[in-house]
Amino acid sequence: MLENKSNRTELSELGEFGLIRHLSEQITLKNKSSLKGIGDDAAVIKYDNKFATVVTTDLLIEGIHFDLIYVPLKHLGYKAVMVNLSDIYAMNAKPQQILVSIGISNRFSLEAVEEIYDGMRMACERHGVDIVGGDTSTSKMGLILSITALGCVDPTEIVGRDGAGVHDLICVSGDLGSAYAGLQILERERKIFLENPSVQPDVSGKDYLLERQLKPEARKDIIELFKTLGIKPTSMIDVSDGLSSELLHICTQSNVGCRIYEEKIPLDMMTEAVAQEFGMNPLIYALNGGEDYELLFTLKIEEYPKVKDNADIIIIGHITDKKDGCKLELNGGQLSDISAQGWDSFKNS
Repeated sequence: MLENKSNRTELSELGEFGLIRHLSEQITLKNKSSLKGIGDDAAVIKYDNKFATVVTTDLLIEGIHFDLIYVPLKHLGYKAVMVNLSDIYAMNAKPQQILVSIGISNRFSLEAVEEIYDGMRMACERHGVDIVGGDTSTSKMGLILSITALGCVDPTEIVGRDGAGVHDLICVSGDLGSAYAGLQILERERKIFLENPSVQPDVSGKDYLLERQLKPEARKDIIELFKTLGIKPTSMIDVSDGLSSELLHICTQSNVGCRIYEEKIPLDMMTEAVAQEFGMNPLIYALNGGEDYELLFTLKIEEYPKVKDNADIIIIGHITDKKDGCKLELNGGQLSDISAQGWDSFKNS
């Protein structure tokens, strides 16, 4: 049947998050075992009285999410696993298994596929995760990777995006914007290579930024730190789409506002240097860059003594009443509205 163009709504009008909201409005959970559905980093399923199963999936498409001109296949496999494990950790859960589905064309050799799986296995071994299944198919549109990760958690320890309360501390687990700085370097060198293949890439001294983009690490150590310190976040999300987008997710689902401070947002010196090189404000990298895969979380203010001297937990602001809005206080004291301007695959395609 031909589509009625008069009733057509372009996906670019909705954007990725708008599409998710639109589709999820028509989905109702009917099974008692479905504790959490669409709207968090992962779904939560509970079949017995002891543990809940946490499930998440992520799709990586060549030409949309990665470019094989500068992404090594082994790194791609590693990153594909890490972005899923990060979602499991963002629910305060422990990842245990993954399923791998791959769509691949005949321009790839067996050795190329083995490189991708070598990276996946390395990531799994690092986090104690098993590869337990998946699917393979031919693809006419380039390389496609889809990974589903499963984890477990005590139901009383689940942390979603909807638990933040007024006066809670807003924290992040590490520096922000470095992955985007790494991407900018790679895109610049790609452009130079395409114009003149004889020119060698100039990435000296940028190892940290390139690793943050090509080989990110899911923050298992932070989940372990919570247990060591005896704390449980009131809400949590991983920073995959930029600080602004993730903070707005928490505030929207928790029905609160927030105030964060420019001077508190952690930026690596190398990120600041690259931003200056590209004529950009490094704050934009942190707010809108994405792919840092740090954890953004809120804590009861009573937990402050436990975290105030911990270098792995950076306090960047606090939760406010919803009527106060979501605000960024700049170094000069001016207040700016926080808006989601991170990566959107529909609006950027």
